Amino acid sequence: MSPYDSRKEGGRWGQTSAVDDIINRIKGSRYGALIIVGMVVLLWLVSGVYMVRPGEQGIVRRFGKEVRITSPGLRYHLPFPIERVDTPKVTEVRRIEVGFRTVDPGPPARYRFLPYESLMLTGDENIVDAQIIVQYKIKNASHFLFNVRDIEGTLRDASEAALRQTIGGNTIDDVLTVGRLQIQDGTRKLLQRLMDSYESGLLITEVKLQTVRPPVEVEGAFKDVVSAKEDRERIIYEARGYHEEVIPRTKGRAREITKQAEAYREERIKRAQGDADKFLAILREYEKAKEVTRKRLYLETMEEVLPKTKKFVIDSEIKGNLLQLLPLGK
Repeated sequence: MSPYDSRKEGGRWGQTSAVDDIINRIKGSRYGALIIVGMVVLLWLVSGVYMVRPGEQGIVRRFGKEVRITSPGLRYHLPFPIERVDTPKVTEVRRIEVGFRTVDPGPPARYRFLPYESLMLTGDENIVDAQIIVQYKIKNASHFLFNVRDIEGTLRDASEAALRQTIGGNTIDDVLTVGRLQIQDGTRKLLQRLMDSYESGLLITEVKLQTVRPPVEVEGAFKDVVSAKEDRERIIYEARGYHEEVIPRTKGRAREITKQAEAYREERIKRAQGDADKFLAILREYEKAKEVTRKRLYLETMEEVLPKTKKFVIDSEIKGNLLQLLPLGK
């Protein structure tokens, strides 16, 4: 016996496992070969059991041809190489970056910019630097797996083409200021049409502009222009707000003045009618007793003209050089 064999007998290598015992018994049996073949076939058949997790779809292929789609749960397919299964995540929202790549998500995040993807012409022949993020998910798993060879590369190229076409239909003022939402929506719709024409099985959920700016060489001048345009828009909106505030207030004031004038007119008419009626009544009394009425009118007028003045009535029959009034007040 060699030293190697003695080590096997004395150490743990010499301890025969239960599996070895079973294998040795099978080999010693008359049907050992059949049992081994049966176990291999059983293991091969069991290898067809697979799990489709929530949010996934199972696409079963038989010799490369799609035969059925399975829903989440424990499923079975004929073992390889007869059938095989793919389980793409159909509810997962994925994303690609156009014009830049995320080098390190951070924090702080670091990016690598790709000018050959992001530099493009606007409708008025100005250059802008635009980067976007495209979010998508699978709406048809079969098309996603089998219709397009490089689905991510195709989507990135189509996204760049859609963005170039959309920006090419807008002026640089719209691109840099008020047209961002329209550009995002237009790019998403155009990109969806492109991917549908490829039968890619993708649903574009969102296109988001990350950065839209002029080239670095002229960025300062463009910022001044954009700032001036923003000031213009702000002043216009302030003027419109002032207009919306002043016009209703002025109309209200005009209506108030009109109502006051109408009320004053009615008051003056009523007062004039009252004065006229009063005069006619006095006239009728005057015609009855002219002298008495004349004196009464004179006295009433004097009381009205001199309301704070003390009035003394001296009989006209008092004559002579005597003092007719002795002021013994304070």
